[in-house]
Amino acid sequence: MSSAAVDVVVVGSGPNGLAAAVTMARAGLSVRVFEAAGSPGGGARTAELTLPGHRHDVCSAVHPMALASPFFRAFALADRVEFVTPEISYAHGLAGGRAAVAYRDLDRTVEGLGPGGEAWRRLFGPLLDAQDAVVDFAMSPLVRLPRHPLAAAAFGARVLASARTAGAGFPGEAAGALLAGLSAHSIGRVASLGARGAGVLLGMLGHAPGGWPIPVGGSQAIVDALVAELRACGGEVVTETRVDELRALPSAHAVLLDVTPRALADIGGELLPTGYRNALRQFRYGDAASKVDFVLDGPVPWSNPDLARAGTVHLGGTAGEVDAGEREVARGRHPESPFVLVSQPSLFDPGRAPAGHHTLWAYTHVPRGSGRDMTEPVTARIEEFAPGFRDRILASAAIPASALQHYNANYVDGDIASGATGFGQLLARPMLSSSPWSTPLDGVYLCSASTSPGPGVHGMAGWHAARRALRDVFGITSPPSLAPGPLP
Repeated sequence: MSSAAVDVVVVGSGPNGLAAAVTMARAGLSVRVFEAAGSPGGGARTAELTLPGHRHDVCSAVHPMALASPFFRAFALADRVEFVTPEISYAHGLAGGRAAVAYRDLDRTVEGLGPGGEAWRRLFGPLLDAQDAVVDFAMSPLVRLPRHPLAAAAFGARVLASARTAGAGFPGEAAGALLAGLSAHSIGRVASLGARGAGVLLGMLGHAPGGWPIPVGGSQAIVDALVAELRACGGEVVTETRVDELRALPSAHAVLLDVTPRALADIGGELLPTGYRNALRQFRYGDAASKVDFVLDGPVPWSNPDLARAGTVHLGGTAGEVDAGEREVARGRHPESPFVLVSQPSLFDPGRAPAGHHTLWAYTHVPRGSGRDMTEPVTARIEEFAPGFRDRILASAAIPASALQHYNANYVDGDIASGATGFGQLLARPMLSSSPWSTPLDGVYLCSASTSPGPGVHGMAGWHAARRALRDVFGITSPPSLAPGPLP
């Protein structure tokens, strides 16, 4: 480990750690990032997991927050990375070859949802009219007074109203299934407040101009853009360097840790007050994901043609069936009919696979720490909605939940959200505070997805923590410009 003094040390090079590093570097500070893995990226790496020449996103694949996140908008990510935005943001397979479809066009979506269409419009229409204010509220600590109270109230009211039942009270089957699939991204009971909050936000973004975009070349392109900016500002990334204690770090005025609360307790050790350290150890982790990547000799043979045009496909049946599967996971069981989330990147980014081949990204939810290979259950689930899918498979690679933590230490027992997403822990993530990134140690901050605003590739936890450190440690009250170009 390099021992030369710097202004800022960042531990962990996921999107949040890199967001913090870039923000500090753009402020004119010297920055060094330490990463345990052999390459930067955290939950946004792309690699050849199956056959040579076939590129798979190891974790995140589709990025609803990429063009909406205040950090990425300030960073001008859309000018640095090429994105493809499918016309259909996501679709939900239903029995009998049917599908519920969420187009970017809200009117078209409403028309296709039948009896639930107008209720869908009432849910999302007003939020879209105040999209930036809603995102600002959702991407800030919930214990703060919102800067846009009317938008915050509109968002909160819709989350509360939709949390009554799994189907959210929608007439018909399609709209309720769509919202249940969105809410299941949180890996938990779909009618809970935390899950509904995530579902409503994701649903709104699906109808926004940016939709649910797919980065050309894979999620690694987002990381590469952040690393390039950091290095252009004189910062550095040191890989294959695990940090086990704060004392081992080089001298720095500020330390930002893109790690979980449990890791902070270990790294800080006796330097941390006993009460704070104990509170970190009580932070709750959620249920897990188990991932399967496929190489196919053609596109998925979906029964419903709309599924073949969607960037993301949810497979779980009705809202009640999705919720039943998620409840089974919460009880520590592998559901017989699992919810499966599928991304089809090579339909929109042909460079992911050689001509004639396609890559398919899929995951399902399992009990935390599960070591079960879910290739067969995921294959069988897709086959239900795409007869003949099994015959298209040329290769596959599975990452059980228990192995995800080896890939990314922040995924404790396979929890890709880096902490349970219940409403109480979203309020106190990891502590009940208007500045949850601050720690009792002067100059030391937590900036991972275990802090507010929670999971997702949005960089906001890192940005919030970095701006707090700029004020507290360096007396810099005006955040630096992150736009492309020379340092101001």
